[in-house]
Amino acid sequence: MFASFLIGLREGLEAALVVGILVAYLVRAGRRDVLPRLLAGVGLAVLLALGIGAILTFGAYTLSFEAQEIIGGGMSLLTVVMVTWMVFWMQKVARTMKADLEEHAERALVSGSLWAIVAVGFLSVAREGIETTLLLWSMVRSFGDAPQALAGAVLGLVAAVLLGWLLQRGMVRLDLRRFFTWTGGVLVVVAAGVLAYGVHDLQEAGVLPGPFGALAPIDPAGGHVVVGPAGFPFGYAFDVGAAIAPRGTLAAVLQATIGFTPVMTWLQVIAWAAFLVIVGTIFVRRVRRRRSAPAAERAPVGSSV
Repeated sequence: MFASFLIGLREGLEAALVVGILVAYLVRAGRRDVLPRLLAGVGLAVLLALGIGAILTFGAYTLSFEAQEIIGGGMSLLTVVMVTWMVFWMQKVARTMKADLEEHAERALVSGSLWAIVAVGFLSVAREGIETTLLLWSMVRSFGDAPQALAGAVLGLVAAVLLGWLLQRGMVRLDLRRFFTWTGGVLVVVAAGVLAYGVHDLQEAGVLPGPFGALAPIDPAGGHVVVGPAGFPFGYAFDVGAAIAPRGTLAAVLQATIGFTPVMTWLQVIAWAAFLVIVGTIFVRRVRRRRSAPAAERAPVGSSV
């Protein structure tokens, strides 16, 4: 619930800020008459995200187990790519996001087309909506507790809308640069966990070698898949299910925060660790680079509202 709340809060706040910037620009430009078109585009983006979620959720029921695992693993990998891109994209464009959005809105107004301003609203929110849907769907599959995960996401979105409204009204102040930096770092860790679970899905489907396939190292004495160093690379890295109940609270907290599960294969651990080392290092270096830049160059527009 915590992880899904964080995702809903971050993605929802980003979308709320985007919509707020566009609405404020149209009001300043004296074009309140096109606000319904902008909101129509936002509504279409929300419907698209909900539609994708429904297709992924209910469409999988008619497939075989292997097909479901292949789709689940593939969508998890796609989710990791999109989340990683989003985190780095936000680092790059934070300074110019407001100016870019206003420029797009101005072009739409100049064109005079009904669909131009609808497209601005749609495209401005669709990315966050699709990313949120894919990430939540992957998390629900990995956690196996849809009600709590969805409840956390809804609470996060509601909090984001309320916070976005308060920010636009000037009733609260928030260092958005710091907020997106910290939540971006957390999402990198969450994405590593989604990647590990995606690898597990693909191993179960037989797409990747692992303890469920012919290459699994079998203990000749016990007849079970080898756990530990002797099981490298296609066995289990560890199994601490006796100490940490797989369905217990501690396991859920660890999985939601760092992507840890009591039983993990070697490929899962390798993918998780490699992602954190590579992507985490790049993320931290970019953060340090921004902090070392002159204040006049690195302060994003609207970083504190």
